[in-house]
Amino acid sequence: MADPTEPLNVLFLCTGNSARSIIAEAILNREGMGRFRAFSAGSEPKGEVNPNALRLLSRLNYDTSGFRSKSWEEFLAPDAPKMDFVFTVCDDAAETCPVFPGQPMSAHWGVEDPARVTGSPAEIAFAFSEAYRMMNSRISAFVSLPLASLDKLSLRNRLREIGHQEGATARATGEA
Repeated sequence: MADPTEPLNVLFLCTGNSARSIIAEAILNREGMGRFRAFSAGSEPKGEVNPNALRLLSRLNYDTSGFRSKSWEEFLAPDAPKMDFVFTVCDDAAETCPVFPGQPMSAHWGVEDPARVTGSPAEIAFAFSEAYRMMNSRISAFVSLPLASLDKLSLRNRLREIGHQEGATARATGEA
């Protein structure tokens, strides 16, 4: 791991970088209480953050001014921050995820894409709230891990277990 006095860098990846990975970035930057620095990116970024994700985060008192949809290529550049952890939150990104410099610890925490939900505004808002709830549960479990006392294999297993929590996609649970 990195210098214990520095925050650990965590990258959340999905395809569009417009909803799930943005939500995860927001949660970890708040819940990590300075111990973590979260980022998000996508394999095929939409170019804009989903307005429903921004509405949800704003309603939950997150500052949404700095969020943008961006490519994971930014984090492969030589001057990019070195990642300690990389978590994929969609099945497509898990299948195409590149190898990041420094061999960060990684896991798949697949959650269904709320941006794909159709229906009434209430149904769509509920899908985003559920994605938030599931990501928040995973991130809460992650930040409570005793990182300094876990060996690599134990940590890898714990990260995979987190990805199998309620609402995990079939690929995340190994059923795909």
